[in-house]
Amino acid sequence: MYKIYMSEIKRLENYLKVLSSKIIPNKEIFDKILKIKKLIMMSKKNKSKILVFGNGGSAAIASHFSVDLTKNAKVSAMNFNEADLITCFANDYGFENWISKTIEHYADKNDILILISSSGRSKNMINACKAAKKKRVLKIITFTGNKKNNPLSKLGDLNLWVDSNIYNHIENTHQTWLLSICDLIKLNKVR
Repeated sequence: MYKIYMSEIKRLENYLKVLSSKIIPNKEIFDKILKIKKLIMMSKKNKSKILVFGNGGSAAIASHFSVDLTKNAKVSAMNFNEADLITCFANDYGFENWISKTIEHYADKNDILILISSSGRSKNMINACKAAKKKRVLKIITFTGNKKNNPLSKLGDLNLWVDSNIYNHIENTHQTWLLSICDLIKLNKVR
């Protein structure tokens, strides 16, 4: 019994060590996080908005981030995780087009689009980029994992990538980075 317990402890320790190594960004990620903060602050000044999308666990991250941006950082941010909207657009246009249809209806020229996709291969995210380019949004920011040169990151203007194939590592890292942006904006106001 003790051997099994120690084996589980060792696995947990390794899991958390790997996760910790993903969350700690390198200089490239630091620079990108600070650029995103600057873009969001510019968006606030210009009275444009931040549109945030994700699938599955990434949708929950999109909700958390957009609520924190709106409430704590006083930036207009929206996510579109209402079941009625998703199922309406998915039913009429296909799941792969529900985000692009949402962008057609809600995005304005100087808005910023943030897309969170662990794989970077989600068809609805790729179609969202194409719709956003037609709407001439200011910037498309992607958060991905798995393969570095995934289809979504190729379409973004600013791309943050997690070097992992473990979905929870990718999603936890995305959430940490995004919420750190909220905190940086909030801290900026305190000074």
